[in-house]
Amino acid sequence: MRIKEKIEKSGYFWLPSAPERKIPGTLIITDGGNIELEVVGLFDESIEGLNRALKGEDKPRRIVGHIEKYGLVTLDNCFYKKKNISFGGISKSLIYVNKAFLGVAYEENEAIVFNTFQFSVEGIDEWVGITGIKVEHQFENKTASINYSPPEEISINLSNGMKLLITFSWTLPGFPNIREAKITQKTYFKLVSEEKRPLEDFISAAYKITTLLCFAVDKTVCIEQVSATSDAIVKNVGNGKTVPVYISIYYPSLPYTEVEPKIDWHRMLFRFGQIKNDEERIVNNWLEAYDKIDSALNLYFSVKEGAHKYIDGKFLALAQGLESYHRKTSNEKEMDDDTFKEIVNKLIENCPEEQREWLSGKLKYANEISLARRIKKIIEQFKNFFGPRKDWENLVRKIVDTRNYLTHYDESLKSRTAVGKELLLLCLKMEAIFQLHLLQVLGFTRKQIEAIFKNSNELQSKIKKI
Repeated sequence: MRIKEKIEKSGYFWLPSAPERKIPGTLIITDGGNIELEVVGLFDESIEGLNRALKGEDKPRRIVGHIEKYGLVTLDNCFYKKKNISFGGISKSLIYVNKAFLGVAYEENEAIVFNTFQFSVEGIDEWVGITGIKVEHQFENKTASINYSPPEEISINLSNGMKLLITFSWTLPGFPNIREAKITQKTYFKLVSEEKRPLEDFISAAYKITTLLCFAVDKTVCIEQVSATSDAIVKNVGNGKTVPVYISIYYPSLPYTEVEPKIDWHRMLFRFGQIKNDEERIVNNWLEAYDKIDSALNLYFSVKEGAHKYIDGKFLALAQGLESYHRKTSNEKEMDDDTFKEIVNKLIENCPEEQREWLSGKLKYANEISLARRIKKIIEQFKNFFGPRKDWENLVRKIVDTRNYLTHYDESLKSRTAVGKELLLLCLKMEAIFQLHLLQVLGFTRKQIEAIFKNSNELQSKIKKI
């Protein structure tokens, strides 16, 4: 989670089971969704409580409090990182917090459920590309007029039973406007469920939507500005009317990078405008892909997020990801299952009894096709992007030889292995292969993929760099 300004607020905190015991402390939330609570003393300083603290048995899973500016707060999934016990003096302890809910105080075992979950993502304004701001200049009269009409919400029905809204917030100039008139607009995603759902359902859906944006803009972007509402938590606004309370949520969301990315529309793989008439199918295809090729997606994004410090680790993740992708999307085997089973049974039957267990283990995956065939099948679908047949067949061989050497360190393969700059360029080509196939997973037609390739200098450069 991107947090541009550190939050550091003082207040009083207590356990929901012991509201009479309030202790002072400071809540600190920093970039990445890292949350800590520094408290003075312990929540239970009775003899029994101190004994539990000394044994490490005191685990304040949920803490509530009241802090400056925000009011009520709930801190969930907590444990002590640093515990100080001082007999007679002032002692401070540090508590790790997994999630912070600002604006609400939950009971000890109260379920945390919501109906809506709103969040923004870095680059969303550039990707959606919809604005209600219109500027008209009349240079001859040295005048200009600025008009704002809020864009209409875009509603997408999701296969998980939720709705995804692309919604817009805005601020208008204050009064009086003597020196400055400023209009700002911000784009958000909003997940909506008619039935209350656990927070984890929303976090899971938000993660997948964020990775879709990562893929579309070809950058690792982070969630920011998360808030949620529940029909059960409302406030009175007068005349017998109530409105939901907006609860700000902080947690260490993924994906995350320390450096804020620079988003340029001309460097994106595709923009929202290119899927606007088919967004429901495209978004649902992406969500459903996590049920089928989640391991391949996780490996791809681990590379994009910079999780691998060394280039050989990056290469192995991409190779494993492509292999996993083909295994999950193809039923191809060396031979049909019945024929293979018959051969295995004959081999085991004629094998010495003391070696049968060993042979059975060796034959367990013998009907799987080789990595070389898997990579070849993957590249073959887009071979026209990779030049003459000789070029893409050499690419297959280089990927397989390099993967086998880095996995088994077979010295006979060392001379055929990519190293240094060649390995880096090989990784870029494999990343491009992944992108072409993920466009296909999203539901883009062959013609649309070719158009994306033609208009994407970034994608072309990954394949054509030498």
